[in-house]
Amino acid sequence: MASKGCPPFKRFKFPLGLFLLHVINLASAQLSSTFYATSCPQALSTIKSAVNSAVSNEARMGASLLRLHFHDCFVNGCDGSILLDDTANTTGEKTAGPNNNSVRGFEVIDTIKSQMESLCPGVVSCADIVAVAARDSVVALGGPSWTVLLGRRDSTSASLSAANSNIPAPTLNLSGLISAFSNKGFTAKEMVALSGSHTIGQARCTSFRTRIYNETNIDSSFASSLRGNCPSTGGDNNLSPLDTTSPTSFDNAYFNNLQSQKGLLHSDQQLFSGGSTDADVNSYSSNSGSFATDFANAMVKMGNLSPLTGTSGQIRNNCRKTN
Repeated sequence: MASKGCPPFKRFKFPLGLFLLHVINLASAQLSSTFYATSCPQALSTIKSAVNSAVSNEARMGASLLRLHFHDCFVNGCDGSILLDDTANTTGEKTAGPNNNSVRGFEVIDTIKSQMESLCPGVVSCADIVAVAARDSVVALGGPSWTVLLGRRDSTSASLSAANSNIPAPTLNLSGLISAFSNKGFTAKEMVALSGSHTIGQARCTSFRTRIYNETNIDSSFASSLRGNCPSTGGDNNLSPLDTTSPTSFDNAYFNNLQSQKGLLHSDQQLFSGGSTDADVNSYSSNSGSFATDFANAMVKMGNLSPLTGTSGQIRNNCRKTN
């Protein structure tokens, strides 16, 4: 005789699918815009002041701090792993191909962390500092603001291999870019919006040499103007602005540049090269408001990538090493 017990999952008061979705989203749901409201009420204003000071001292630092967040989040989530120095027993992410001699801003994070430890010891994570500093950097350079959800905790390990494989390279074609961002849950349009961060910052000659000497979908006078500071051999670390129009203003000029075949990196120009994202570039070029909105929303989404919450990870005392 068949059992008269409850059918599977009948006792749940809401559908199993929603229950599983709730479990899956639990980690990001624990992030909150008011996480430090009582435990460290001066945290956000202190970070903002420090970022404003750093960007005022060197505008490029705003782009560097934004990139630090991106390179942190794309490697096993926004967990501050990129900040860990190498030790005798472990190799961090700082020497990975995309980061070595390239990622910067660590001293600014150190300064902020020191201030946090004086204000409220053991409370504010390095991962959250990086997330807030990225937002404040964009605002400092005239870009949009967004609400940073907080409560991330810091990893106790880093992954050189994941840094080498997960961070999109400047040599990628459009399909590769779409795949790299899709792997992290982003649509192609969100990828284009996030690429708009190249409206600020500078790139090393080694990242765009092939483009200015060998590629044809580049404005000839633009390419010629870049060769003076980026010889065919040598000068690997010589810098050029990613957006030559307004290199220290967070605006939509990057997309106008792409329309004129003045993208500095191969991966930049791929967004406007007869492919599926041309329409997005045209849209953002003609509507700075939609770019600002979409960029801000995509940054919130990026900040929610696999955070450590609750009792996972730790709150590092020093962002460069585990406790």
